[in-house]
Amino acid sequence: MAKNTILLKNARIINEGKIFDGDILIEDAFIKEIDSSISAKSAQVKVIDVEGNYVMPGVIDDQVHFREPGLTHKATIETESKAAIAGGITSFVEMPNTNPQTVNLEAMEEKFGIASKRSYANYSFMFGGTNDNLDEILKVDPKDVAGLKLFLGSSTGNMLVDNPEVLEKIFSSTDMVISVHCEDEQTIKNNLKAYLKEYGDDIPMEMHPKIRSEEACYLSSSKAIELAKKTGARLHVFHLSTGRETKLFSNKLPLKEKKITAEVCIHHLWFTDEDYEKKGTLIKWNPAVKTTKDRDELWKALLDDRIDVIATDHAPHTWEEKNNVYTQAPSGGPLVQHALVAMFEMHHRGKISLEKLVEKMCHNPAILFEVEKRGFIREGYYADLVVVNPANPWTVNKSNILYKCGWSPFEGVTFKSRITHTLLNGNVAYESSKVNEKRFAKRLTFNR
Repeated sequence: MAKNTILLKNARIINEGKIFDGDILIEDAFIKEIDSSISAKSAQVKVIDVEGNYVMPGVIDDQVHFREPGLTHKATIETESKAAIAGGITSFVEMPNTNPQTVNLEAMEEKFGIASKRSYANYSFMFGGTNDNLDEILKVDPKDVAGLKLFLGSSTGNMLVDNPEVLEKIFSSTDMVISVHCEDEQTIKNNLKAYLKEYGDDIPMEMHPKIRSEEACYLSSSKAIELAKKTGARLHVFHLSTGRETKLFSNKLPLKEKKITAEVCIHHLWFTDEDYEKKGTLIKWNPAVKTTKDRDELWKALLDDRIDVIATDHAPHTWEEKNNVYTQAPSGGPLVQHALVAMFEMHHRGKISLEKLVEKMCHNPAILFEVEKRGFIREGYYADLVVVNPANPWTVNKSNILYKCGWSPFEGVTFKSRITHTLLNGNVAYESSKVNEKRFAKRLTFNR
């Protein structure tokens, strides 16, 4: 049987701290050769001249909520993975707060079954921890899933783990990466009570970061880190939102040797509390978008390697759900289609080098979760690649949004950069603003 062969010509390759000109030969699912100049050996080779545009590894998003099963009026694995492919995200790790929650092996296998039929991007899932499912956690084979997710502050789906004894047992009992949402529940409850007394349900949106406050985040993060140090657990703190928390993390070791790591999300790098006036509940996230000073300190920690990964926390809700008073509007928003071009925009503004961007969005998630043969442009690795034209502006509007919810917090923003191609497992999955209707996705595997 003839091999599927693609040759990318005239690429500006961003990989492993370097940008260099070259060609990439792809055979079936894998990168066969990388060289300064490669000739097509036969007429069967599909040649794509990328005309000096950037080629980078596909983005690995370590935190998304695709809402399936049970919440499919908001999103599905099919719709959101399509948007991810259009956004240059070739692999995703989806969270357990669906309905039913992914807190037993049966529910986990159901999600893998759905993804195997419907996903357009490579996929894995987090297994969820609760106050009473330690026995189920111990049954999980670390080779089967990306890791374990614990909510130490309640969010969508209410999977709060608030029993200190249970928490210590979980931290002591598993070798999996434990990813945590850190916000102190009691602090939030006390703050909310005070604001409800003052405003009723229609609390002004700019109070959100005062309710889900810096103190709530720091209390929870510092406790989780203390527990990880005590038990030797492998801890990954999701979506840092405060400058104060960044001081809890170190850049003294290479990522492979770190036991405690951190992530920041696109929205905490882009928005500040000054945007609530214009965007309202559309930028209501947990943890909350906070001050300009917090954003600046998150950037500083990202660039000096105290923060290891950039992710989306893609968490769509319908327009109708979002357009409610404060207490009724859910937290979360859609981001996978626009995350990479938003970070390229930050590059254009002088905030981050392309080499660092690729490190945080591609290389580091692969290292951190021990993803097999992805996250780098290397011979023998899966050909998950993204071609980006850095100078082809476009504006986000309803007609080009692929999320099922049909809206984006970036509506009206003009991005300078455009994704022209996404290759997945050696196949062209996105080209000329269209997602290929054929599915080329694979379940992620792990070197554990």
